[in-house]
Amino acid sequence: MAVVDVSEELKSLASTMTSIEAVLDLDSMRADIAVLEEQAAAPSLWDDPEAAQKITSRLSHLQAEVRKAEALRGRLDDLEVLFQMAEEEDDPDTRAEAEAELTEVKKALDEMEVRTLLSGEYDEREALVNIRAEAGGVDAADFAEQLQRMYLRWAERHGYGTEVYETSYAEEAGIKSTTFVVKAPYAYGTLSVEQGTHRLVRISPFDNQGRRQTSFAGVEILPVVESSDHVDIDESELRVDVYRASGPGGQGVNTTDSAVRITHLPTGIVVSCQNERSQIQNKASAMNVLQAKLLERQRQEERARMDALKGDGGSSWGNQMRSYVLHPYQMVKDLRTEFEVGNPQSVLDGEIDGFLEAGIRWRKQQDK
Repeated sequence: MAVVDVSEELKSLASTMTSIEAVLDLDSMRADIAVLEEQAAAPSLWDDPEAAQKITSRLSHLQAEVRKAEALRGRLDDLEVLFQMAEEEDDPDTRAEAEAELTEVKKALDEMEVRTLLSGEYDEREALVNIRAEAGGVDAADFAEQLQRMYLRWAERHGYGTEVYETSYAEEAGIKSTTFVVKAPYAYGTLSVEQGTHRLVRISPFDNQGRRQTSFAGVEILPVVESSDHVDIDESELRVDVYRASGPGGQGVNTTDSAVRITHLPTGIVVSCQNERSQIQNKASAMNVLQAKLLERQRQEERARMDALKGDGGSSWGNQMRSYVLHPYQMVKDLRTEFEVGNPQSVLDGEIDGFLEAGIRWRKQQDK
């Protein structure tokens, strides 16, 4: 790589970094960190565990964001010195090291730039993920369970907390549906591009004739509701059923009528939770899910009204959005962004960051 080309590329990367720092507003983030550190040091912090969790989680996230930006700026500055050393000493090994670091820095900049695109009203919220088996029988139920594992593994890879609220197991294999929360700032904004229908094509392990099967699973991503959201629910419009939890779980979970199912009669929305021993805790979690679904319904209705005024018929990208092909070839492809990977197993093991980044960039283009 020519010295002039490297110099121009480093200038371009430095300019991109400056833009990212401006959007992130690092000075404001440092001020917020100072306030949160003071709150976290208060002796009474854990008198309210839920509020304490929010404070410590927000603090940890902001500290990590600032450290990441500062470290990347430092790497950019060091790169210039490294290339100068390679040139002055005419050292192929140093030049190879500098070029490898340049590739890594460009990748890290791309990832950080995607974070700056998350500026929607609810993007910084935690995410509620609902997965349900659709057409395809037992293969669809098995696929839904694979998707659940994929997202939980993705969260685990990033060190994000998760909590499974409810899983309804299918009779032969897999699951009918599941609901879980990803507890990380910006989880909603990041995962919201996953909403839609996912399609799996493979030789069915459940077909004794070894035929190829196409099955489908639906993914719904909702922002976790906060106290500032206005979601009015009339208790008289709810039907609350309690039942015994089914499927894998501790003895206490399975032997008491602690699972709760809530039906919102005006809309027909049904939510359930069975992960806690306490019926009261399960009802609280189920109400959180119901509030999130009603909030999303309000948003969809508002969006439909705006689309009608604009005359564009609404957004059409949210249905079938990704294909996972295991036979006759190996590929996972996003049908909106054209981003694809030739190793389906790595994707199903939670390596989905490339799809998320491509989806976020694509969505930003659609919004222009």
